[in-house]
Amino acid sequence: MSFAVSGVFAAAATPYNTDLSPDHGLLVEHCLGLLADGCHGIALLGTTGEANSLSVGERMGLLEAVLKGGIAPEQLMPGTGVAAIPETVALTRHALDHGVVHVVMLPPFYYKGVSDEGLYAAYARIIEGVGDDRQRIVLYHIPQMSGMPLSQALVSRLHAAFPGIVVGIKDSSGDFANTEAYAISNPGFAVFAGPDPLLLPMLKSGGAGCITANANLVSASLRTIYDGAGDPARASEVEAAQARIVAYRSLAMSYAQIPAVKAMLALKSGNSGWSRVRPPLLPLTTTQQVELKEKLGGIA
Repeated sequence: MSFAVSGVFAAAATPYNTDLSPDHGLLVEHCLGLLADGCHGIALLGTTGEANSLSVGERMGLLEAVLKGGIAPEQLMPGTGVAAIPETVALTRHALDHGVVHVVMLPPFYYKGVSDEGLYAAYARIIEGVGDDRQRIVLYHIPQMSGMPLSQALVSRLHAAFPGIVVGIKDSSGDFANTEAYAISNPGFAVFAGPDPLLLPMLKSGGAGCITANANLVSASLRTIYDGAGDPARASEVEAAQARIVAYRSLAMSYAQIPAVKAMLALKSGNSGWSRVRPPLLPLTTTQQVELKEKLGGIA
């Protein structure tokens, strides 16, 4: 099946300098490495990238930095959805102005308990405010963080109302039945798994790929699954890759996930700066880092 966008995308972590300003150079280096390891693209400025701890200016600066660093616009899918519609419009226009047409978009998430009609009106206003037929929006369903679920009916309505613009969804709920239903109800709609272990079953159910946190660490294994999922001759290779992905996911989720992913990046790269996170997140404690290092050695 052909999709507007597909493949293995890393939900890239954002590195920080000692003053907790974004480290542009290290991010560029990291993104280039992820592409070399097999990622089709980089979904920066998402949950794992601590986007909601970054200002609009910082987000724009990071996107410009990776473009200047040699990442092609078609390899990028930045997050542009924030609570205020005018800022979402500005971030999406900024991406388009730099040739980046694919974005991942949270709904306006501060006011809870709003209706599907209200969410539809918000997305419609954003699309009309951007006012550019090049825009390609991947919706973002992560209710455990946003408190704002995107119902099956709403997603189908947006896809039907804005064909060629609302082209997909990232489902980070962890509810496979929900993720699968998005694909079944909307043929040709690009459905991306958020949790890494769901890439394999989603590919078998008509999914387009994944946008995942642990792609920062196991991108080659995810690419193995993406390329080999339908090939019986590669079944054992895919099975081994799936086991490695599950092990990394389980390890990260046994701590606070984002600090754990960044701590693992620090261990694997030898660059302790990767352990930095912005408050309200906190890095793993020294004891936790020692534990993590020992456990990581058992699966790496």
